[in-house]
Amino acid sequence: MPAAIEPTIDSVFRPRTRIAPDGSIEGYASLFGEIDQARDMVMPGAFAQTLKLRGLRRIPMLFQHDPAEPIGIWLELREDQRGLFARGRLIPEVMRARELLALLRAGASDGLSIGFKTVKAKIDPKTRVRKLHEIDLWEISLVTFPLLVGARVQSVKEGFRSRPVSLARTRAEAEWRRLCGEGADAARVVPIRPRIGRREARHAARI
Repeated sequence: MPAAIEPTIDSVFRPRTRIAPDGSIEGYASLFGEIDQARDMVMPGAFAQTLKLRGLRRIPMLFQHDPAEPIGIWLELREDQRGLFARGRLIPEVMRARELLALLRAGASDGLSIGFKTVKAKIDPKTRVRKLHEIDLWEISLVTFPLLVGARVQSVKEGFRSRPVSLARTRAEAEWRRLCGEGADAARVVPIRPRIGRREARHAARI
């Protein structure tokens, strides 16, 4: 587990790389009590219901919130005192996943971002911060610019070996669907009508 980091709006952590045989990544997709650039603050317990209802297989790992860009699977998602901890594995047959591994190892890209629909929220009349008390989590993406500065991949366990890079994209996506089973359908974004924040709007714009 990564060392504790005090949450603050200006917090930045650098990815720490270590070698292991499984090619997994881990970090925090969301931090409790921090204000992101959309002036949203996720509150403790916000993910409890959605994690219970969806489970791992219905929360895809995407690249830049793009439903057409599945890049891996999540192996562990849980709330702790700091936020939403995420541990997953990039699929080496997917070219984008191999590219991301290289970027993660170099420290060139390490952002995590959640795609969600707000279920329960309240705006603080003084600060105008929207406190999110319950979230319907659609997906978690590896991104270049996370709205929450501290949401980063903190560890990369290198497990990729030399593999053919000429495999068809459709074959890689088929492998993702096989690994995820029925939950692969969760990558499809559904239209929503309630008020949506910027991270949510990024999804809605792709419908």
